[in-house]
Amino acid sequence: MIQCWRLDDARQTLVLGVRDKQLAEAIYWGPRLPDSENLETLYAIHGIDVAGGMLDQHPELSICPAATRTFQGQPGMALRDTAGKPLLPKLAFESVEAKTDALSLTYTDKYIGLTYRAHFAIDPDTHLISMSAELESEHPINLQWLAAPVLPAPQLSDEMIDFAGRWCSEFQMNRTPWSAGMRTRDNRTGRTGHEHFPGLIVPCRGTTNTQGAAYGFHYGWSGGHKMVAEELPDGRRQIQFGNASDTELTPLTHFKTAPLFATYSGTGLNGCATAFQRHLRDRVVTWPHPDRPRPVHYNCWEAIYFDHKIPELQEIATRAASLGAERFVLDDGWFGKRDDDTTSLGDWFIDTRKYPDGLTPLIDHIHGLGMTFGIWFEPEMINPDSDTYRAHPNWALGDEDQILGRHQKVLNMALPAVRDYLFDRIAKVLTDYDIDYVKWDHNRVLPTPDADQTRGTYALLDRLRTAFPQVEVESCASGGGRIDFGIMEHTQRVWLSDSNDALERLKIQHNAALFLPQCVTGSHVGPRVCHTSGRILDIRFRAWVAAQRHMGFEMDPRELTDDEADVLRRVTGWWKDNRDWMRRADILRLDAADPAVLAEQHLHQDQFVVFAGKADTSTQIAPRPLRLTELDANATYRVDLANRDELTRKALSRGQSPLKTNAIKVSGQYLMHHGITLPWSFPETMWVIEGHKI
Repeated sequence: MIQCWRLDDARQTLVLGVRDKQLAEAIYWGPRLPDSENLETLYAIHGIDVAGGMLDQHPELSICPAATRTFQGQPGMALRDTAGKPLLPKLAFESVEAKTDALSLTYTDKYIGLTYRAHFAIDPDTHLISMSAELESEHPINLQWLAAPVLPAPQLSDEMIDFAGRWCSEFQMNRTPWSAGMRTRDNRTGRTGHEHFPGLIVPCRGTTNTQGAAYGFHYGWSGGHKMVAEELPDGRRQIQFGNASDTELTPLTHFKTAPLFATYSGTGLNGCATAFQRHLRDRVVTWPHPDRPRPVHYNCWEAIYFDHKIPELQEIATRAASLGAERFVLDDGWFGKRDDDTTSLGDWFIDTRKYPDGLTPLIDHIHGLGMTFGIWFEPEMINPDSDTYRAHPNWALGDEDQILGRHQKVLNMALPAVRDYLFDRIAKVLTDYDIDYVKWDHNRVLPTPDADQTRGTYALLDRLRTAFPQVEVESCASGGGRIDFGIMEHTQRVWLSDSNDALERLKIQHNAALFLPQCVTGSHVGPRVCHTSGRILDIRFRAWVAAQRHMGFEMDPRELTDDEADVLRRVTGWWKDNRDWMRRADILRLDAADPAVLAEQHLHQDQFVVFAGKADTSTQIAPRPLRLTELDANATYRVDLANRDELTRKALSRGQSPLKTNAIKVSGQYLMHHGITLPWSFPETMWVIEGHKI
């Protein structure tokens, strides 16, 4: 007997099918099928032929490939009993719960006493399919590996795109050719990691940012993930995601994967990007003040580091407010005896040497400037040189003689006593002072990966958010070391990278836009000399790169010349004027004809802005047209340069382009097919183009 089910939205269909109580397979995933499509016919023709040297029947590439079916690739689960003996379930179909936009399938192995459930839901507005798998056992068992429901990868694909990086250089795209065998990424750092963003995009042949077919995946978990992209000996391909292997350290009777988010796009990589951006913004993140504009952010770290002096901070705050800042964040150094990074993590008490009257004098001054106040914590970490560690050395995760990271150890967040202590100390600060923002940092990898660590952190964040629902939380982990949809269920902003180098940021932001919307992605104007690269960049470039995302400043504003202050004030004013519609906009990566140009288009309804950043020297002398995307071909658009005043600084731009003096009116078809030719520019500069449908 054949059973089939389908999940649809306006652009895609996923069809699952099963015969004779075996585990279901994804037999179709791609553009939406007609409602009249015969699913049993699809199941019948889904199979591939058998030739010499093969098994007499192909083992199912099911939602949980089974070793007991002679499956020749990575199985969907690996289990052992408490004596260490491998368990090889033979799961049989038990029941189904099917709704319009959701599906749950249940399978059992009555001999072992095991139940497996696979859950699917499709969002008709964001176009993301969310999937998870769970196991229930009658007896405690050890879990080595459990994949979220497994999907096939397309045959008409030559490569896969995943993401690596390092501190200050996150979201680097890797393009790996498909070949026989397995590409595995098993992130065992205990956090999402700069090195291992849990995302994958599989483009079909000929796909670009703006055209062609692509399949996108993201695993929403903060504790390290395992990804398997495998081409089987028979040519079929599978994609698996789950928690990093061997991170469930104790036998249990219940296990569940984090959600795997997946989408099909017929409009290039951008179709995947907009699905992830919309779903994160509209479904995952919960906002303390959903109707409040995103405030311009000021963080004092790169102005003072650990050298906290109230008069200087008040002076800096006054200057930041005059430039347009609306939120002031006090970073590391306000607690314990924290004069450098070797001491006091865990001692979350106000440092009375620096703040003899507490934080009130500083906060009152900041509120008097019309700004709100935020503060930095690193709750999951502890310095051995701290009163808390001396009192509770058993609270630290890992061996006593472990290698330290940034002079610190990790607190064991699975311990209720640890979570209670942290809640009490953080709650005390949030209760005593009018604080509406917490920067939550995480500056080292775990000594050993443990899924309970992540669950404990989620629990503490949930408890604090319940107690202080007005407080917004930023996820920072030495910059972009913990960015994923799992942590974003508990926070509202990410610090994308510790690098405030605008040239590096241009690239990092461009790639991160495949998953992250504008409103959650912090981007700050750094100091004239970048402290992580030593590079010196013009204030105009620094400001416009920050204006691409949730804008802020992170420098000593007293260093600015009058001209630099005027530029920053003007760009900040532009961002404030546009922030409400940009918060709802899709970020679309453009296919630039000039490889030196990294360009993106923020589009919402009838208006757009294009940021065309020049990262290098062009190989050709004259600018090439830049094609836009997703416009109304038959409509007319008014297009103008937002930063025309910067033309006066480009003496080598001598042509007579109309955009140099006036707005132009052209069709959407022209902008998408021919493109817009921008004035000549130096490297490390940005053109900002505004467009409105008329």
